[in-house]
Amino acid sequence: MTVPTRHATPFHKILIANRGEIALRVIRSARALGYRTVAVYSTADAGARHVQEADQAVCIGEPLPAQSYLRIPAIIEAAKLTGADAVHPGYGFLAENEDFAEACKDAGLVFIGPSAEAIVAMGNKAGAKSLMQAAGVPCIPGYQGEDQNEERLAQEASRIGFPVMIKATAGGGGRGMRLVPSAKEFPDLLRSARSEAQSAFGDPEVILERAIVEPRHIEIQVFADRYGNAIHLGERDCSVQRRHQKVVEEAPSPAVDAELRARMGATAVAAVKAIRYEGAGTLEFLLDREGNFYFMEMNTRLQVEHPVTEAITGLDLVELQLRVAAGDPLPLAQEDVRFSGHAIEVRLCAEDADKGFMPQSGTVALWKMPAQLRVEDALRSGSEVPPFYDSMIAKLISHGRTRDEARRKLASGLEDAVALGVTTNQAFLRSCLLHPVFAAGGASTAFIGQHQDALLATDPATRERAAALAAVLLHETANGRRHAPPGRRMPHKLPISLRFDIGGATHNASLVLGSHRHFDVTQGGGTFVIEIAALTDDSARFVCDGVLEAAAWHRDGATLLMQYRGLSLRVEDKTRAASARQGESGGDGKLRASMNGRVVAVLADVGQIVQAGQPIVTLEAMKMEHVHTAPLRGKLTAVHVATGEQVAASRVVAEIEAIAEDGGAK
Repeated sequence: MTVPTRHATPFHKILIANRGEIALRVIRSARALGYRTVAVYSTADAGARHVQEADQAVCIGEPLPAQSYLRIPAIIEAAKLTGADAVHPGYGFLAENEDFAEACKDAGLVFIGPSAEAIVAMGNKAGAKSLMQAAGVPCIPGYQGEDQNEERLAQEASRIGFPVMIKATAGGGGRGMRLVPSAKEFPDLLRSARSEAQSAFGDPEVILERAIVEPRHIEIQVFADRYGNAIHLGERDCSVQRRHQKVVEEAPSPAVDAELRARMGATAVAAVKAIRYEGAGTLEFLLDREGNFYFMEMNTRLQVEHPVTEAITGLDLVELQLRVAAGDPLPLAQEDVRFSGHAIEVRLCAEDADKGFMPQSGTVALWKMPAQLRVEDALRSGSEVPPFYDSMIAKLISHGRTRDEARRKLASGLEDAVALGVTTNQAFLRSCLLHPVFAAGGASTAFIGQHQDALLATDPATRERAAALAAVLLHETANGRRHAPPGRRMPHKLPISLRFDIGGATHNASLVLGSHRHFDVTQGGGTFVIEIAALTDDSARFVCDGVLEAAAWHRDGATLLMQYRGLSLRVEDKTRAASARQGESGGDGKLRASMNGRVVAVLADVGQIVQAGQPIVTLEAMKMEHVHTAPLRGKLTAVHVATGEQVAASRVVAEIEAIAEDGGAK
């Protein structure tokens, strides 16, 4: 390691230009080193935890139409207002924005990250690929030329050979990426990728790469200081993905041995030295079945999944960032890096896995995370999940002596975690961890696509038991009260009838009350014997057919939120009044918004004859676009929204008058 003449850039107060769990993560390490912290927030985040836990906080505006966390002048002004002399960008938003890094420098602020020049060099996929090729880093064959004419791109795709991957040159997170199986699909998928890239990054430019079939997605964590020292901290396996976005990450990779780790690590270190990089960074590679690896891109920031590296190395990566930014040399050489055990992280997202992973927003009614896991989150009971930002709401991380131990701990913790009020991918994540292919360490980037039906499936017996318990809890928590404790209630042999919906499916149940909170429940053609052992304000202990178990619950009027065996259920009591389900688009010809979101495109004109399934409106929520299609064939008689407008879930966005096949109105 180089022993430098120290060039210090001291700072005392750090503004965190981000939100949520990453802002809290930075606050934690900053405070441990004695730094004061400043949060910034949009009006949608006024009550957020990162705002309350920072030493100071400054509002930087409304979340829309311009993204408040992208307002560089407002953030620089917040730093001046509070006397902050350094800025940590977190990840996402402005973390890889060279203009922001340059603006911080011009304002005399220490930017806790690489230079603007390094961000430019590696932030554009086309330019980064050329630099890596020059440095001798293996790259995927493809096209990254300036000629972005559609015809030229189609020619290059044919030259590369299908399947081909289209990638936005700017940004990341899977946006602006499309896998093209053949030349026939190329034009439509190219337009789709460009549209998403323009919306997400303000840049429609793309590159093309040969698609590697069922690769592993391996990334190498690197650190470098301003004195020419650079190290790697091993690899992370991020192969379990959907829509090119990571779902499960682990370190080390089950597909990488010590020899391959050393080769990939040396390649990554050589690459960052070649561009005189400073700070934390990650080089991402695809690993094929033969053990060949190819450079994809470099993320010039801290990664979402950095906790798994921290778990196996014992290092605090945010602390390292702060020390390097202050001008300290790296405190360890490559030979000092040690790895211990195995770590796995899952991303808990506000999304409905059963409905195409559609983003969700709303109020978190009950939030309880497992104490046995490391949890990175910014929520609590009563928190709002706004529709304006990424759908990830928490990260759950386990560490064990072996991979299987870490996997068991995480699966168990996921079953214990309680997140009621907003639909999450909790059960889906647990299914991923328990799937035999993942358990054996064999998951590639094709894992979710190949096994999605199995990963989304739930045990019918568990659902039937959950429905029976829901009937009991609906009765026991009616009118906001809990019934009398055991021993004070007389048996009631006349059955009580209940009608309720779970996930759109109607259930009819019959309860016969015995003494001591004992119920005979007939539901779904089966009979269950349930006895309530204890009932608190948010949990229940009960015996069902001789087995003592637990469930979490929250009641709001006719809605019962319940979690049982890792399943989160929304139960709507329809016993006294059947109300129409909202958010459906069907035979009435009304097209309703399936979520809170922003209108990014209106795709049909009033008066036009549309076919069932034809795209009408595109909404964007949590950085993902969702096309809403006509529920039936007919004449588009009204469009009630405009591009750029924010709409709430279930709002009628368009109306269609049905037309019979013979052309007449129905």
